Amino acid sequence: MKLNLVDRLFVLLCGAAVLLMIPQLFHGAQGTAPAILGIRFEFILFGLTLLGVALYHHRTLEVALTGLASITIYKLTVIGFDIVLHVQHEASILINLFGLLLGFAILAKHFEESRIPDLLPSWLPSGWVGGFVLLWLVWIMSAFLDNIAAAMIGGTIALVVFKKKVHIGYLAAIVAASNAGGAGSVVGDTTTTMMWIDGVSAFDVMPAFLPAAVALMSFGVFASKQQFGYQPIVASDTGDIKINWIRIIVVAMILVGAVSTNVLLDFPAAGVWVAIFIGALFCKTDWREVNHATKGTVFLLSLVLSASMMPVEELPAASWQSAFALGFISSIFDNIPLTKLALQQGGYDWGVLAYTVGFGGSMVWFGSSAGVAISNIFPEAKSVGLWLKHGWHIIIAYVIGFFAMLWILGWEPHEHHKPIDAAKEHSQMIIQR
Repeated sequence: MKLNLVDRLFVLLCGAAVLLMIPQLFHGAQGTAPAILGIRFEFILFGLTLLGVALYHHRTLEVALTGLASITIYKLTVIGFDIVLHVQHEASILINLFGLLLGFAILAKHFEESRIPDLLPSWLPSGWVGGFVLLWLVWIMSAFLDNIAAAMIGGTIALVVFKKKVHIGYLAAIVAASNAGGAGSVVGDTTTTMMWIDGVSAFDVMPAFLPAAVALMSFGVFASKQQFGYQPIVASDTGDIKINWIRIIVVAMILVGAVSTNVLLDFPAAGVWVAIFIGALFCKTDWREVNHATKGTVFLLSLVLSASMMPVEELPAASWQSAFALGFISSIFDNIPLTKLALQQGGYDWGVLAYTVGFGGSMVWFGSSAGVAISNIFPEAKSVGLWLKHGWHIIIAYVIGFFAMLWILGWEPHEHHKPIDAAKEHSQMIIQR
């Protein structure tokens, strides 16, 4: 489904605002590197790619691949970039991310078929508190499931208990809860998984749970009361549902495999797939989930590889101000490449960044994969105007959560967690000649 005229104008205005700020954000080009108004041309190509993704959700893969090809050709022909060396350097991250994203799709399917999601409606109390509890359940699920899966499960439950009458403000809250819950877990969100396989400690990401919980407390009450006024919760008879504990064991095996092989081998994808294949010996596995997840995975990897070729030495210094701004930018542009840029640059407080890029996309329906997934179930959510009008509490909650974290934990930037990219160092030498 294409964006309507209002949404297109919103994206274009936001994109124009970002472009106007870029001369302040990015310093002048070094040496002879081509630039327009002080902006390196790589950033312009990259920004156009992200704008295309925001405008054309039905052609995201094509846009991402076109952007990747354009950036690669430019780097090869104009900059003299050593693409072979660069791909070799990025191969470990790309292979791990590819394996983890596909593996987590299998994990989510096992959890769905364990029947636990079918039991959740019977655990919800009456009144607006029931909607509030459902948001917390989504928050918890997204800490170990992909946030898309958690949002989808939450949306499906909402369809049942609210008799297919779900308020847009509550839909925004489901998306926000799924993004918030995954912010502090390295297996709960693609952005935090990227940090983990890039060398950031899982313990450095976990502080994001604090602002995520504060944010949920902030928007959850408003959204639940919105939903209660629109359509109260209706008790659902779950009948005689039996939990499939075999599938729960497989889910646990996959999570343990990811953590253990990341610690021992620095290759979490291997542990995930070993666990999946072992689980397949005694539990039926729906391999179609791999096909369903492949297109989205290639799309994300294209953006990650494009971001990896950006001249991050010209980005503003890592600070709590820049991290705060990235949260708002991620509501318009995909947070995956933004995270990649931050990882290349280094020097961030990774807990703060995990919260801002993870939760920030909730402010607009297309700002996160979970929001896009929910809007496919509820087409009425595909309106920036309605999302902002009824989901205003998400923006306020983002700000409250951020400054609560800053006040309680402070800004604790980490040292660079990996060596400088040799390919970038090589390209910089060429530019400076």
